[in-house]
Amino acid sequence: MITETAIQECKNRVRGEVLCPTDDGYEVARKVFNAMIDKRPALIARCAGAADVIECVRFAREHDLVVSVRGGGHSVAGWGTCDGGLMIDLSRMKGIRVDPVRRTVRAEAGLTLGEFDHETQAFGLATTLGAFSTTGIAGLTLGGGLGWLMGKYGLACDNLLSVDVVIAEGRLLTASATENEDLFWGVRGGSGNFGIVTSFEYRLHPVGPVVLARGVFYPEASAKAFLRFYREFTSSCPDELTTQGGILTTLDGNRTVAMAGCYCGPIADGEKVMKPLRTFATPLADLFAPMPYVDLQRMLDTYYPPGRQNYWKSNFLRALSDEAIDAFVECAARRPSPQMFNTSIWLEHMHGVAARVGVTETAFPHRQHPYNFSIFSIWPDPTHSAEMMAWTRQSWDALRPFMASGAYVNYLEEEGDPAARAAYGVNYERLVALKTKYDPTNFFRINHNIRPTG
Repeated sequence: MITETAIQECKNRVRGEVLCPTDDGYEVARKVFNAMIDKRPALIARCAGAADVIECVRFAREHDLVVSVRGGGHSVAGWGTCDGGLMIDLSRMKGIRVDPVRRTVRAEAGLTLGEFDHETQAFGLATTLGAFSTTGIAGLTLGGGLGWLMGKYGLACDNLLSVDVVIAEGRLLTASATENEDLFWGVRGGSGNFGIVTSFEYRLHPVGPVVLARGVFYPEASAKAFLRFYREFTSSCPDELTTQGGILTTLDGNRTVAMAGCYCGPIADGEKVMKPLRTFATPLADLFAPMPYVDLQRMLDTYYPPGRQNYWKSNFLRALSDEAIDAFVECAARRPSPQMFNTSIWLEHMHGVAARVGVTETAFPHRQHPYNFSIFSIWPDPTHSAEMMAWTRQSWDALRPFMASGAYVNYLEEEGDPAARAAYGVNYERLVALKTKYDPTNFFRINHNIRPTG
């Protein structure tokens, strides 16, 4: 229990708003994207800046409180919240400054992708950042950061130039290629294990304002043939094109096989490159067209609305073999009724610059696998949870033989130590040493945790 005196002390030390369970706004502030997560922090500190974050870390240490860190609140595992502890909420820290001459940007940790893109696209610039505009930049980048531009420009973490991070002892450090280099290596894929990043400096690239993007849909009956074609197509596609493909239920209840993509080079070149994907067979719908990059980043938002039940499984594939495709299609055919649920089995193609970074150059190790595979189950009514989770697990088990020994940490549910080890792959022991140096008591443990030695 936190005493009234301690609560008042916290409010005095923090410039931003501090909420207790009885305060107006608490119920809204405690909620995160995944409605399966229903936790109640003892305090929520809505930080106004880095100084507030420092004070929160010190306060939590002094009062022996567990700490969670909320950026965009989009983690499917619900790491942004906790029971009975202090939620350090960064969502009001939205400062951003673009330098169009140097093509860099300094962005605070409370920004979402949509807010970030709004500012950088004013100068015709962008960097790789996910695929949903409501995602927070912080958690996405710290976990690696797949996105529509990764073939041409690498992952989000590959475009980091520096970070400001509050470590467990309550000090603010800057980490870059020339300052606290070991910490800079670790935050590029090590998730939130080493501290609270309050701001990110990214490299930007000329993108848009218009790109060739969106998707094409084919009947689900053609799924096996299309996925085999997609495998061949992606084996030689140019860096400028990043694609995703899979079997899904559309918002109007139709079961289809689809491919979405973004070509970030000249539109005319993109039309030629994408033509085979758009003429594989007679499509149900071909929606590829020149579109604003900011609209592309919002394109999938309606498929993943906040406040629904979410249960995901994800891993990298060793290869998209014929046997894997057969199992993929068979699992999709058994998915629950499309009238009630949003389900999909999905592939993200990782190639180009993202795949040419060495596996130990950053903490994110999964550079050698061409596809990240995911099962997304999303539904509004919790009474259907048992059915949805059962299908997801059964599909996961059926596809396990084709998986690599690693996972994308940003898509992991709360799955415990073995999954965390797999997510950090060959870099795990180096990350343990880094954790032992910067967080020896495991103060930051509400995450896909790396445990310090001892």
